Amino acid sequence: MFIFIEIAVLGMALLRVLSGSIEIFAAILMIKFNSVEKALMVNSSLALVGPIILILTTTIGVLGMVGNISLGKILWIFLGVSCILIGVKS
Repeated sequence: MFIFIEIAVLGMALLRVLSGSIEIFAAILMIKFNSVEKALMVNSSLALVGPIILILTTTIGVLGMVGNISLGKILWIFLGVSCILIGVKS
C-alpha cells in the first residue's frame, strides 16, 4: 500500500529536520569547545537559522495552499510572520 505525501508537507518536514540537526550539531560544538564565550558565539549564530527556517517553511506551506487560499489571506499570513520576526528582533 502506498502512502501519498504532499510535496509541500515533505519539504516543510525536511526543513524542520535540517533545523533540528543544526541545533543538535550546535549543542555538540558547545560541549566540544567547553567555553562559555565560544558557546555563546555558537548560540548567537543559531539566531540566524530559526527565522530563515520559519520563513522558508511558511513560504512552502503557503505555496502549497496557493490554489485553495485567497491573495488577501496569503498577505495576512506573511504579515503575521513579519510581526513575529519584528517582535523577536526587538
